[in-house]
Amino acid sequence: MADLSLLQEDLPEDADGPGVDDCCSESDVIIIPSALDFVSQDEMLTPLGRLDKYAASENIFNRQMVARSLLDTLREVCDDEGDCVAVLERIGRLADDSEPTVRAELMEQVPHIALFCQENRPSIPYAFSKYLLPIVVRYLADQNNQVRKTSQAALLALLEQELMERLDVETKVCPVLIELTAPDSNDDVKTEAVAIMCKMAPMVGKDITERLILPRFCEMCCDCRMFHVRKVCAANFGDICSVVGQQATEEMLLPRFFQLCSDNVWGVRKACAECFMAVSCATCQEIRRTKLSALFINLISDPSRWVRQAAFQSLGPFISTFANPSSSGQCFKDEGKNSEDLPAEEKNRLKDHYAAEEEQMGTEDAPADFSASLESTREDCAAKTSGNSAGDISVPEDSSSLCTLSSESHQEAASDENDKKPDNCKSAIRSEVGTSSPDSTPLDQELFNSFYFWRTPLPEIDLDKELQQDSGERLSPENTGDAPGVPEPASPNITMATRKELEEMIENLEPHMDDPDVKAQVDVLSAALRASTLDAHEEASSIEHRSELQDDLGVSELPDCSIDQDAPGPLVSAVEESMDATPHCVDEGADVIASDGLSPDEERRSKVQDVVPQALLDQYLSMTDPSRAQTVDTEIAKHCAYSLPGVALTLGRQNWHCLRETYETLASDMQWKVRRTLAFSIHELAVILGDQLTAADLVPIFNGFLKDLDEVRIGVLKHLHDFLKLLHIDKRREYLYQLQEFLVTDNSRNWRFRAELAEQLILLLELYSPRDVYDYLRPIALNLCADKVSSVRWISYKLVSEMVKKLHTATPPTFGVDLINELVENFGRCPRWSGRQAFVFVCQTVIEDDCLPMDEFAVHLMPHLLTLANDRVPNVRVLLAKTLRQTLLEKEYFLASASCHQEAVEQTIMALQMDRDSDVKYFASIHPSSTKASEDAMSTASSTY
Repeated sequence: MADLSLLQEDLPEDADGPGVDDCCSESDVIIIPSALDFVSQDEMLTPLGRLDKYAASENIFNRQMVARSLLDTLREVCDDEGDCVAVLERIGRLADDSEPTVRAELMEQVPHIALFCQENRPSIPYAFSKYLLPIVVRYLADQNNQVRKTSQAALLALLEQELMERLDVETKVCPVLIELTAPDSNDDVKTEAVAIMCKMAPMVGKDITERLILPRFCEMCCDCRMFHVRKVCAANFGDICSVVGQQATEEMLLPRFFQLCSDNVWGVRKACAECFMAVSCATCQEIRRTKLSALFINLISDPSRWVRQAAFQSLGPFISTFANPSSSGQCFKDEGKNSEDLPAEEKNRLKDHYAAEEEQMGTEDAPADFSASLESTREDCAAKTSGNSAGDISVPEDSSSLCTLSSESHQEAASDENDKKPDNCKSAIRSEVGTSSPDSTPLDQELFNSFYFWRTPLPEIDLDKELQQDSGERLSPENTGDAPGVPEPASPNITMATRKELEEMIENLEPHMDDPDVKAQVDVLSAALRASTLDAHEEASSIEHRSELQDDLGVSELPDCSIDQDAPGPLVSAVEESMDATPHCVDEGADVIASDGLSPDEERRSKVQDVVPQALLDQYLSMTDPSRAQTVDTEIAKHCAYSLPGVALTLGRQNWHCLRETYETLASDMQWKVRRTLAFSIHELAVILGDQLTAADLVPIFNGFLKDLDEVRIGVLKHLHDFLKLLHIDKRREYLYQLQEFLVTDNSRNWRFRAELAEQLILLLELYSPRDVYDYLRPIALNLCADKVSSVRWISYKLVSEMVKKLHTATPPTFGVDLINELVENFGRCPRWSGRQAFVFVCQTVIEDDCLPMDEFAVHLMPHLLTLANDRVPNVRVLLAKTLRQTLLEKEYFLASASCHQEAVEQTIMALQMDRDSDVKYFASIHPSSTKASEDAMSTASSTY
C-alpha cells in the first residue's frame, strides 16, 4: 500500500497531457493512506491497547496474530502484575472465538504461556490453574476436530513438563475425561478421551491411575458398541499394566485382556498381540506360563493374517519375559529378590537385546556371569558329593545336571524333573552303598566352595524320589537318612562297555579342558568312572587307572568321590544314570556331539527345554519355515533373527542346542536383511554362549559374514573388536590375514566402511602383540592415511598415533622406530603436498595425545617436521605454523628448558612469521592461548586439504 500511495501522489507531476491542471483542483485530490501510517499508530498504543484493538477485529488473520503474540505481550508487561492478569483475562475472552483456527492457534500457545507463568510464579500466582487450565479442559470436548487435537497435545505437554498440580489433575482433568467416556458421549470424543487417559497414566502415577482411571478403563475394554474404543484400550493395555503393577493387573486387567484377545474384530486382537510383552512383564511367572502362553498360542494361530503377523513379531519379546537367573546365567546380588521382584532392571536388560543394531551389551562382565552360572550348576551338585551337614552323600544327587545342562537345572522344574527324564535315562551302573558314623568331619575342600559365597543356591532335589524312580530296590528310604545303614556289595551290572563309554567321553572332552565348564564335566565323569571300577578284587588296578587319567587329562585334583568302607553315608553313582540318555548329554556344555544320525523323536527331544513353554519355542523355531513367509509375513525371518539374542539369553547357553539349527538357517537365508541383522548382533550372542560355543558354532558363521555383501559386512565390522576379544588368542590371530580385505568394498565410494575400519583398528591394537601390529595393522593404517576422503584420513591419523604409542612402549622399541622412519619416508618426504600435510597432522596428533615423550619426539620427528617450513605449498606451511604455535609450544618440555630443540623451533616460527603468505604469517604470529586463534584454526581446517 505504501508503494501504491506514492505512485498516486506522483501521477499529477508526471502527467504531461494538456488541461490537467485545469481539470483537477487541490480539493479534488484523493490521498490514500499508507500502511506506514497504521504502523505508526500501533506504536503509539500500549501492549494492552494493541491486544484489544486486534482482538476485536473482524479479520480472522488479525485474531490469529493476537493468539500468536500473547506470549510476547506477557513478556512486555511482566513487571506489572495487574497488566499480566489483564492479558490472562483477555485470553479467556479470546477462547470464546467462533473461528476454530483462532481457538486452535490459542491452544498451541498455552504450554508456552504456562511455562512463562511458572517461571514468574511470584508475580502471577495461580495463573495457570485459574485462567489456562479451564480452557484446555473445555477444548477437550470442542466440536472441531483440530481444536480437540491441539488441546490433547497441550494437555500431554503440560503433564510431561510437570506444569500441572496434582490436585488439578484429580479435580479438574480426570472428572472431565471420565465424563467424556460416558456411554452417551460422542463416539469420536469418547475414543480420543480413552487415548488421553491411557497416555496420561504413566505421567500421573499409580495412585491416580488406580483410583480414577483404571475403573473406567476396564469398562471401556468391554464397550460392546464401539470397537474403536476397544482397539484403543488394547493398544495401550501394556502401558496401563506397567503403571498399576502386578496385583491390579492380575486381579482387574487380565480378565479384560482375555476378552480383548478373543474379540470378534481382528484389529483389536492385533493390538493385543503387539502389547503382549508389556502385559507379560506385569504378571508373575506362574500366570505367564500357565495362562498367557496358551493365550498367545491362540493369537499365533488366529484366522487373520494380520493378527498372526503381529503375534510372530511379538513372540521373541514375549519369550524373553521368561528369563530367570538359573537359565539366563544372570544372578542378582540381592538374594532376597528374584526375577519377578526386579521387573524394571531385568526387563530393561532384556529389551536391550532387541536394539542389536544400535546398542551393545557389556562384554567384560557378561562372559564371567554366564560362565559362573553354568559352572555353578555343576559345582552345586559336585559339592554335595563330598557330604552334607549330616555327612550322608558322596556323589551328585542329580547326575543329569552334571552331564547335561538341560531342563533339570532350572528352578521352575526342580519339583517335577523326575517326570521329565526320558525312559532311556535308566541307570547302567550300580554303586556300592556304604555307611559310617554321622560325626565324621568334612574334608578341607568342603570347608570352602566358591558356589556358596558367590552364587544364589539352586533348589535341592529330593534324593529319595529320584532314586525310587530308577530303582526302588537298590536304595531303601532308611539308607538315605542319618541312621547308618548296612553296606551292600557292588552291583554286578557294571560292564566293561559302560566303562569304555566313559573313557571315550572323557577323551572327547580333553581338547576343551581350558574351559572351566568342561573341566567340571571331566571331574564328574572321572568320578563316575572311578566309582564303576571300584570292586574288592580290582582295587589295585583301579588306582592305577585313575593316575593315568590324571596324567592324560591334566587334571590336578579329581573330586573326592573315592569309596571307602568307612566313608560316611550311602554312595549312589547317580552319574551313570544319564550315560544312556540322549546322545547330546555332553553337547550342551562342551560342543561335543556324540551322534550323527538322530531319529525324528530324538531330534525333537534334543530341542526340549523347560525355561519357556515348549509350544512357544516350537512356534519360534518354525519362523524359519519357508511356508511362514507365504502365510504370515515375508519378513518373518528377519523378525526371528532380530529377537534371537534375547531368546538365547532367556534359554541360556545350556539350551543353545535348541537354537543352533535355527541360527544356521537364518545365517544362510537368501535375504541379505536377515543376514545383516545377525551380523549386527553376533557379538552379543558370543557373550551369551561363551568362548567354547562361540568357537564351535559362531566362528564359521562369522567367517561367512566376512565374505558377504557390504551391507552384511558392515554389521560384523562395527563390532569386530567386541567379537574378536572373546576368542582365544590363537583363533584371534587368524583374522589378521583377513583385515586387509576390509579395504575392498563393492562400492569404492563407500568411505564410511573404511572410516569404521579405522575406528575398529584403534580398538584392536590392545588385542595383538607389537609384532602383529607392525606386520599386519601397520600397512592398513598407512593405506588409510592416504585415503581420498578427509574423514577417513582424520581417523587414520589417530590410529597411526596410537600405533606409535604402542610400538614405542613395547620391548624392544625397534618396531616404533621403524614405524616413525616409514612415516618420514612415505609422508614427510612425499612428492605430493597432501602426503606432507598428512605427516604434519600425524605429528600434531602425536603431540596432543602424548604418544611419545617430548625428548623422543624432538629426536625422531621434529627435525623432519621443521624442514617443512620451506615447503612450496602454503597449505602445508599454514598447518605447520598452527602445529608449532598452538600445540608444540604448549608442552612443558619447550616452555621450561632452553635446549637446542627449543631454539630450532623458535627460529622456524620466526621464519614463518616472515612468510610471503598472509595466512602463514597470521598463524605463526598469534598467541597460542588466543580465543580468536582457535576459532580461526577451526574455520581454516577445511582449507588445509
